[in-house]
Amino acid sequence: MNYKKLGNTNLKVSTICLGTMTWGEQNTQKEGFEQMDYALDQGVNFWDTAELYAVPPRAETYGHTEIIIGNWFKKTKKRDKIILGTKVAGPTRAYLRGGANSYGLEKMTEAINDSLKRLQTDYIDLYQLHWPERHTNSFGRLGYEHKENDDWTKFEDVLGNLQRFIDSGKIREVGLSNETPWGVLKYLELSKEKNLPRMISIQNPYSLVNRAYEIGLAEISIRDEIGLLAYSPLASGYLSGKYRNEKYPKGSRMERDWDFWKYRYNTPNLKNAVEEYCKISEKYNLNMSQMSLKFCEIQPFMTSVIIGATTMEQLKTNIESVNVNLSDDVIKEINKVQTIYSNPCP
Repeated sequence: MNYKKLGNTNLKVSTICLGTMTWGEQNTQKEGFEQMDYALDQGVNFWDTAELYAVPPRAETYGHTEIIIGNWFKKTKKRDKIILGTKVAGPTRAYLRGGANSYGLEKMTEAINDSLKRLQTDYIDLYQLHWPERHTNSFGRLGYEHKENDDWTKFEDVLGNLQRFIDSGKIREVGLSNETPWGVLKYLELSKEKNLPRMISIQNPYSLVNRAYEIGLAEISIRDEIGLLAYSPLASGYLSGKYRNEKYPKGSRMERDWDFWKYRYNTPNLKNAVEEYCKISEKYNLNMSQMSLKFCEIQPFMTSVIIGATTMEQLKTNIESVNVNLSDDVIKEINKVQTIYSNPCP
């Protein structure tokens, strides 16, 4: 396994992060336990979850993923072996803390305490804001439409709230998710100016079919030591090659929940781009999933690549990607496809 520092801290995390959002929906607790056991044995010490999970989010499964992880901690007594990240949801569904003002002190106190209870732990290593509370163009929306009367908790108030939980020992570090360059810089500026907690990571999408992070956020990551935690590095399975010819395997994410995922993947040129990447992997005798994950891992702005697997075979393949080497020729051909089919899944 490979390891990197988490932001500007002394925490060393595996460059493969165990994603968990299918546990409690596509995966049972038993399967989640098996994944955690195997991942830790392979040196994966960094796990990511969220209060909102399992996904697709439903009131009936809200918090179930954290519960599964907490049950594993209780059974194995290995909490100290794991650097654990979870996330607080922004304004969202009515069943989640009333669906409003989620980053205010009262709501955040409730969210943190509930996560700690479900996770059966006294502390969270990395507490992330799942998406901006303000109105912005996150989740792949390309155009920013400004709303003058947008109501959201001030950044300094959010950081001040987080400081209270750091001081009480409930969280160690803080990070962002689905954030824009402006938002990242604003948080960094205010933390320095007002001596408030510093964001140390950005959890945004990044893959061969979505390299938009390179446009504005990559430079920030490198210069300000706030690395990327890449989610959807396999584009929900497209970059494994299993959806070629529009064949969705029984029980796969696309077959089960197409209505939830189609806004990301029902896009022009996705199939064309995937086909070209398939050809590259075949030409150089590379497993397509491993090629796709390794390309993410070697980026200079990358801290860790979040993998999500529904089978043990997938998990083993994905973790093994750390031992793959991509030649200059492979990278050159990947970059050529990007110029032709630029970010088909923004």
